[in-house]
Amino acid sequence: MNYPGFFNDIEHIVLKDDLSAFLGTTDDGIVDISYLEITKMAGHSCATVAGAYLMAIKGLKALYGTDIPKRGEIKVELRETLADGNTGVVGTVLSNITGATTDFGFGGLQGMFNRRGLLFYGAAIDSNVRFTRNDTGKSVEVKYNPQKVVAPKEIIMSMFGPNATEESKKTFPKRWQEMVKTLFDEADSVIEVLG
Repeated sequence: MNYPGFFNDIEHIVLKDDLSAFLGTTDDGIVDISYLEITKMAGHSCATVAGAYLMAIKGLKALYGTDIPKRGEIKVELRETLADGNTGVVGTVLSNITGATTDFGFGGLQGMFNRRGLLFYGAAIDSNVRFTRNDTGKSVEVKYNPQKVVAPKEIIMSMFGPNATEESKKTFPKRWQEMVKTLFDEADSVIEVLG
């Protein structure tokens, strides 16, 4: 599979998943998630997928400090509803990373490892997403502002707009991924952690 080389430079998200250890998926329950894996799940790489991944990286670091985040034990709340824009994409990415689901995920074994009822849309928060630890109740909120460094709509218009040229159409995929790379390079500018 060929993909943009900068994917290899993006920080992985490492979590501890007790269900993974219990079922023997991994010996120690450590789950290492890369941006490449998330793009395979999403089927593409864009500002939305990158933003969800970045919010997870920054939010989980703020929530857990030097401890390894516990997959399946994190409540995830998104401000927007599923009917708003690409919120479903954000929720799916965050679900894949944290294990949190609405009512469709793994229901657990003997009262353990339940993943349902951990992902919520339309939350009354000012940020884009709030992560809450189930064990301590500690929460952090994260804002994502890609427009500080990129203009995805302008790139889209260079492909589909009335002034699109054969050259702009040809270079669209490369410019699109350069935009995504910029978001990762400028992560501290586009991500704000509150709390």
